[in-house]
Amino acid sequence: MTIRFLPARVAFAAALAAGALSAQGQTAGTWMVSGGITRIAPDVSSGTLAAPSPPGTTVDIDADTRPTLAVGRMLTDHWSVEVPIGPAFKHTITGAGAIAGVGAIGTVRVLPATVFLQYRFLAPTSRIRPYAMLGATYAYFHKEHGSATLNALNPLNPAGGTGLSVESKFGFTPGLGVTASIDDRWFVDLQYARSLLRTTATLSTGQTISTKLNPDVLRVGVGMRF
Repeated sequence: MTIRFLPARVAFAAALAAGALSAQGQTAGTWMVSGGITRIAPDVSSGTLAAPSPPGTTVDIDADTRPTLAVGRMLTDHWSVEVPIGPAFKHTITGAGAIAGVGAIGTVRVLPATVFLQYRFLAPTSRIRPYAMLGATYAYFHKEHGSATLNALNPLNPAGGTGLSVESKFGFTPGLGVTASIDDRWFVDLQYARSLLRTTATLSTGQTISTKLNPDVLRVGVGMRF
């Protein structure tokens, strides 16, 4: 009798173990690592470039998509912290307003360093867990370059061309997400966030332009818990 029921008992024990792994997969102390892609699309509200420049000279900034990683840890069964990791995003600055249609007037790279605090809804054993999050972001702008078009447009263009610098800034990043478990280890994660961020660009001629960036940030990734 013992031998006859041994396979069933082993199967039952394995099922309990799998259930335990699933239950522990989203509980306090769990680490989460994922890889995916992130798209940052600025929702620009531009000020005007200081004189001398055509009245109403404004700018727009295009989107960029890059591969990214994310590392997170469950602090409790519901609270977690997550840090995205990735390369700098490269954005093209284009003319708008009075200089709309001139094309690219410069490029800039930005490395957004963010720490998210997340609250995950539903039970830790749920296969689908939506969450809300709030992040603190430091946007580090670097490798700014003005284009030949900017040189041609700027009446104060100095010898060697018009230089460009963008001020690095802190901002807040609220967002929403959802994690869908594939099994006790693997999961798919989808996030949407919006960084509340504004900065000021300064030309080497001393002209400035303040811009509200407020980028939409969309990330999709596949990860593993351990």
